[in-house]
Amino acid sequence: MEKTDHLIWSNYDLNYDDWKDDLEAEHPDLSEDERIQLMYEINNDYLADERINLNIQLSRPIIIIADLGLWNGRRMGYKEIKSGNIRDCLYDENDYSKWFVDKNGDLRCDSIHHDGTNHYLYRTYKDGVSQEQIENLKWKIYHGQATRRDITRITRRLGDEIGKVYGWEFLQREREYVR
Repeated sequence: MEKTDHLIWSNYDLNYDDWKDDLEAEHPDLSEDERIQLMYEINNDYLADERINLNIQLSRPIIIIADLGLWNGRRMGYKEIKSGNIRDCLYDENDYSKWFVDKNGDLRCDSIHHDGTNHYLYRTYKDGVSQEQIENLKWKIYHGQATRRDITRITRRLGDEIGKVYGWEFLQREREYVR
C-alpha cells in the first residue's frame, strides 16, 4: 500500500501496543491474552461498521478481477458481485485482508492465506456496455490477456462513490476509452 492509498479496513499487523493503554484502562480485570482477543473482536466490529458506511447501491454488478497466489503459482480470475452493492466487496474468507482505495481511485484488497497472497481489483460495469463486451472481458481476464485498457473500456472505478463517504478525492479521472 502506497502513502497515497486510502485505507478502509485491515487486520494486517494489528499491534497490541497501539491498543494496550486503552484496553488496560477499560478492561483492567482481563488478562493480556484476553485483551489481545478483544482487540481482534473490536477490529472485526470496525469491519461491520465499514460495511454500513459503504452500503452504496450501484446500477450494475461489480466484477472482482483477481491475481491469485496459489500453491502452484499465480493465476488470474474473476468473480461477480451480482448485488452491485459496494458493501458486499468487504467479505473475504482468508486469514488477513486489507481493503483500500488506491491513488487511481480503484477499490482493492490484498488477502493473505496459507498458500500466498491474493490481490483483488473491484470495478463495476459501465452503463451501456453489452453482455458480449462483458463476456469478452471475462474471457480475457480468465486467459490472462486483459490489459488495463480492456478493463477501463468496459468498467469504471468505485473510488469516486467511496470517496464521497470518507471525503477522499482522486485528482485524475480515468481516461474514457471509446470503441
